[in-house]
Amino acid sequence: MIRRSLIPLLALAVAFPVAAAPRPTPPVRVKIETTEGPIVIALEMKRAPITSNNFLAYVDRKLFDNTSFYRAARGTPNTKEGFVEGGINNSMGHSLKPIAHEPTSRTGIHHLDGTVSMARDEPGTAMGDFFIVVGDGTYLDASKKDPGYAAFGHVVSGMPLVRRMLARPTFKGGWSKLTVGQSMLHPIRILTARRLP
Repeated sequence: MIRRSLIPLLALAVAFPVAAAPRPTPPVRVKIETTEGPIVIALEMKRAPITSNNFLAYVDRKLFDNTSFYRAARGTPNTKEGFVEGGINNSMGHSLKPIAHEPTSRTGIHHLDGTVSMARDEPGTAMGDFFIVVGDGTYLDASKKDPGYAAFGHVVSGMPLVRRMLARPTFKGGWSKLTVGQSMLHPIRILTARRLP
């Protein structure tokens, strides 16, 4: 039996229900469809907003469509580690404005297996080229002597494909001493890059 003193309280509870706890914001995911299969990445929108939003700008404007993964930078001596690079391949016709650098010392996102990060020359020059780390890539993190690279996401599916890309045959030459032996003989074409619902 409900006491009469509780009836007004119950009426108030019905009239003004307690607000439900806010749901966590789901991560923004992007599916990169290649000729060899899909790669899905999740973006760190809160921790690396500048870099993540830049990547999404290329996705939303379809600037990654019909580009490629073109670089396989294998480690020494462990050639099963390194990174693969893709995107607009420095094409000015497909590039947006360079973005400010978001170092790992600020974002806390480290270059681990499956991390997605921006390619660049000097800090503040990143545009539409990105890379995916295979294995331990923490040497790419910021340090007291080096600003490092701007990590902004991670692969949630498709790492077997990324590992196969890293093992692709490459040219003996390169654009510089640092890129010798890293250009794929047969780049992997990126068909589309789209946000997932």
